Parts: sequence; structure tokens; C-alpha cells
Amino acid sequence: MLDVACGGGRHTRFFLERGHSVVAIDRDVSGIADLAGNPRLEILQLDLERDQVFPLSGRSFEGVVATNYLYRPLLPDLVRAVAPDGVLIYETYARGNERFGPPTDPDFLLEPGELLETVRGRLRVLAYENLILEEPRRAAIQRICALQPGES
Repeated sequence: MLDVACGGGRHTRFFLERGHSVVAIDRDVSGIADLAGNPRLEILQLDLERDQVFPLSGRSFEGVVATNYLYRPLLPDLVRAVAPDGVLIYETYARGNERFGPPTDPDFLLEPGELLETVRGRLRVLAYENLILEEPRRAAIQRICALQPGES
């Protein structure tokens, strides 16, 4: 599993507790410092927005998870990182969120259908939503779960 912009490690912890190996990436890994030393965890302290080359090129993962994070140049790399029969789970703020609070900068808000376009022709969409959430706070989001078809 690859947990992108892992923050406090909510997804990292979820997958570790279920026996998966995880690569957790963030520019600040203090939120998962308590997990250091776990033999199934690889922690990478990186600023993905400063590095010109995706640091995990050539590696693939049974799952790629990213939430509340958007750096558009990274999206194609994340799609390529999904192994055959693996899934991409991505959720972040969308255009319209500026009505509800941060983030309001268009650089951090998905355009309508942007996640669908990101995976088009590469992954098979299992679920997609573009909606307004009420909880835990009002927010405009897009979320997608998409499968990398296995090799025949």
C-alpha cells in the first residue's frame, strides 16, 4: 500500500492493522513517528511538490491512497503506481469548496470530473462521487475508487 501525504497516518494505521505492508509519504512524518520500526512500514519524508521526479517510479502497489491532498503533476505517477488488480482511492476538495472554507485556492480544488479524466483509459472506475459533505464539516469533494485491470 502507498499512503500519499499520510499526515497522522489514519490510512497507514488502518492497513498496517490488517496485515498490509505500507509505504507512507509526507513532508512531515511526525504524525507517524510512533510507528517507526514497524517491519511492514517504510516511511519516506519527502516534499513531493519540490522533487522533480516521482521517488517511487518503477514501484507498484496493491493500493494507492490519497486524501485531502492535490498536486496535479503527481496524479499520472500515482495512477502508474497502481499494480495490476490494485486500486486507487483518492478523495480531495473540489471546485465549490471555496463557499465553505479552506482550501479556496483553485490550485488545491479539483475541477468537475477531474478525477475521472485522470484515470480515463488507464483504470476502471468502481465508484466516483462529486458531492457536498455535511460532516465532519461542510465541504465540496470528489472521490474515486478505480481498479488497475490485471494482466491477462
